[in-house]
Amino acid sequence: MAAITAALIKQVREDTGAGMMDVKKALTEAEGDVARAKEIIRAKGIAAAGKREGRKAQEGTIASKVVETAAGETGYAVELNSETDFVAKTPKFVEFSDEILGYAVEADAENAEALLEAKAGDSTVKVAIEEAAALFGEHVKVGQYAKISGEHVEIYAHKKSAEMPPSIVAMIATDKAGAAVAHEAALQISAMGAKWLTREDVPADVVESERRVATEKSLAEGKPEKIVPKIVEGRLNAFYKEVVLLEQPFVKDPSKAVGDLFKEVGGTATAFVRIEVGKGEEE
Repeated sequence: MAAITAALIKQVREDTGAGMMDVKKALTEAEGDVARAKEIIRAKGIAAAGKREGRKAQEGTIASKVVETAAGETGYAVELNSETDFVAKTPKFVEFSDEILGYAVEADAENAEALLEAKAGDSTVKVAIEEAAALFGEHVKVGQYAKISGEHVEIYAHKKSAEMPPSIVAMIATDKAGAAVAHEAALQISAMGAKWLTREDVPADVVESERRVATEKSLAEGKPEKIVPKIVEGRLNAFYKEVVLLEQPFVKDPSKAVGDLFKEVGGTATAFVRIEVGKGEEE
């Protein structure tokens, strides 16, 4: 029996597109005979992972969790994508997404790339994802990934319908006092989709772009040039109220801003993130 080396596995994978574990099993059954292993893969109807990867995976779910740390709490959220919502809502897919989340927490992964390289049993998360494609019969991938830390981390997971798994996850980190209103803030993030925590967090190029647009619009409307700067500032403030979390009107009481909630309890929000299924980068 020929030794089943990494080179042999790589060769068969490249020739067939099958997953690593399927290739290993086929080579073992074929006693290291590459040609026979390929025949076994074809005979068993093992679909090529490579073919699936060409298909869009924009459905799916988001698994999330908060864990205690020496400094407070850390929240993790992993988007796992499939091609159809039919697969996304199956118990096995939801269970697999929780499994991937567990690997993220165990590795304390900083980003999606680190998660894919994290240990998953005797292999890596990347390989586990490839094998999952064969199990579910669809292209499966890790989409958006987030990790935030603070004295307190709150998570709100939103389901678009009762039969579907979470499709939006909002996480917010606060100090201890801010924990009192963290849930309300997480609901706000989920519903209103803020992009930045404070106006100081908005990139300078974004602000300048908004300023130019507001100026050109004001002039096109025939506003007197001497009052255009004041009008532009007003429009910039309206922009901040739309995209900055702490300046957004609170959905449950628009007479106050989200920032007012934290002021009322003497607390502070330090970071937040919002993940929505299918809203990450295009494949």
